[in-house]
Amino acid sequence: MSVIPQRASPETGEAESAYAWMPLATALVLGTIGSVGMWSVVVALPAVQAEFAVARADASLPFTLTMVGFGIGAVGLGRLADRVGIFIPLLIGAASLCTGYVAASLAPNLWVYALTSLITGIGTSVTFAPLIADLSHWFTRRRGIAVTVVAAGNYAAGTVWPPIVQHFIAGAGWRTTHFGIGLFCLATMVPLSFVLLRQIAFHAEAAERANAAGALARLGVSANALMALLCIAGLGCCIAMSMPQAHIVAYCGDLGYGVARGAEMLSLMLGFGIMSRLASGFVADRIGGVATLLISSVLQGFALFLYLWFDGLFSLYVILALFGLFQGSIVPMYAIIVREYFAPQEAGTRLGLVLMATLAGMALGGWMSGWIFDLTGSYRAAFLNGLGWNLINVSIVTWLLMRPGRRMATA
Repeated sequence: MSVIPQRASPETGEAESAYAWMPLATALVLGTIGSVGMWSVVVALPAVQAEFAVARADASLPFTLTMVGFGIGAVGLGRLADRVGIFIPLLIGAASLCTGYVAASLAPNLWVYALTSLITGIGTSVTFAPLIADLSHWFTRRRGIAVTVVAAGNYAAGTVWPPIVQHFIAGAGWRTTHFGIGLFCLATMVPLSFVLLRQIAFHAEAAERANAAGALARLGVSANALMALLCIAGLGCCIAMSMPQAHIVAYCGDLGYGVARGAEMLSLMLGFGIMSRLASGFVADRIGGVATLLISSVLQGFALFLYLWFDGLFSLYVILALFGLFQGSIVPMYAIIVREYFAPQEAGTRLGLVLMATLAGMALGGWMSGWIFDLTGSYRAAFLNGLGWNLINVSIVTWLLMRPGRRMATA
């Protein structure tokens, strides 16, 4: 992959400065607002299905297209952020969210509504991979903390938005709610974007580029080979991760505990995921992104293993809490690894590509687990399948961690 040209806009900031914490706090708020696109489509699904009188599978199409849009935006807007900074992509993201939600409120049928979800997915994507990559330029010693704080905005949105969206859908209907969300995103994200107009100084990024080139050379792997390995690892870990996330509600229903219990467990997992993401930043700043990713992946496999042996109600609550605590730190570590081995001018593009692989893993894993359940009539084989994919991830990360050049550099 060719090196992307240096940004053209003015460089006026310094890494690790007092000012750097202002864009970091702003990015967390932007992530919490903009990630509404990840969660509102799930909350609105029953109301949309009822109005359009379609099957559940058809009503799930908007969520699929939201994920597709998220992946497209992660790469496209991440590449744009590499070239011109995050400000313009944020404006595009805000406009896309507003356009998508307003158009959704006017959708005459499910298929139009699904297409609007593609637009909102693109808008939402800017508040994850591109924003994480851009904010990582502002920190060197505390990069792990910075990355995980921005990444926590996505989970914070999952905590804040669903009850708000459900409240307004129940009171005003899903169309009015979508219209209001679109205007709110535009009215809040555009002013906040101006805080991120300022960029890091050129000499700081030049030093970062030299450090990344040296780290990649010591690793003894080409840039494209490392990207391929990270994408495969991301695919594997997220196929494993998707099994509890996508099926815990149905699993609880099958066990006779009721879907409400499953929804509670999902919220519990998300809450522990926020704590995990924040804590992992401190760990990564001390031992590095690769080592932290390995620890998190091994622990995720351990939690999946527990599902094979315990299915009591209390046991499932405990296991879901552990699973959230272990898996929440995994995806942000890819951002730290990308920043360790690739030039700053490529961070948004590279991270966007890895994020696409993780999204593909989530989508494939959710479907695969359902397919295995249909074949076997049990989720046990699905958990074993997740463990197998998790092992692929662990194997790749272990291999990277044990590379001779990397061990000598950290000795």
